[in-house]
Amino acid sequence: GLLSVIQRLKGSPEQELRIVLLGLDNAGKTTLLKRLASEEVSTITPTQGFNIKSVHSHGFKLNVWDIGGQRSIRPYWKKYLGSTDLLIYVIDSADQKRFEETGQELAELTEAESLSGVPLLVFANKQDLVTAAPAAEIAEGLSLHTYRDREWQIQACSALSGEGVQDGMNWISSQIMNRKK
Repeated sequence: GLLSVIQRLKGSPEQELRIVLLGLDNAGKTTLLKRLASEEVSTITPTQGFNIKSVHSHGFKLNVWDIGGQRSIRPYWKKYLGSTDLLIYVIDSADQKRFEETGQELAELTEAESLSGVPLLVFANKQDLVTAAPAAEIAEGLSLHTYRDREWQIQACSALSGEGVQDGMNWISSQIMNRKK
């Protein structure tokens, strides 16, 4: 966009970052990725394998890897974690039956050596649904307060409407700026 044109004119290249986007199937990862890329979100099909999109945000090129969350794909998640600058984990806030399962998956991920110290943004998605649990309740259930080896943030959002998504992106940019210092 315009920002990248201005940066090229100034001679300062965009910094590229690798972001891995994970979560259980049907959490809204692909919808979130399409929202970030300013694409149409009305028709989404389950991700078989992975999607990669480059998103420009706050003067950075974010290479976002959206990896399918089906149970059969999850064992392969760790193969994609090398050189990750930030982990985005998406939770379906309205699917309370799967909170324990998603918490176990997140706990296993954050124990991976390749993610040591990597900032974590948890999107508590589908907040537009009446049955959605509040982000604070999800954070408590995931024991996020015990994550002492990394910066983390939980952000209530609706990938469908876009509400809360930009707030999460602002947190990401603040993490990037803090790491540059």
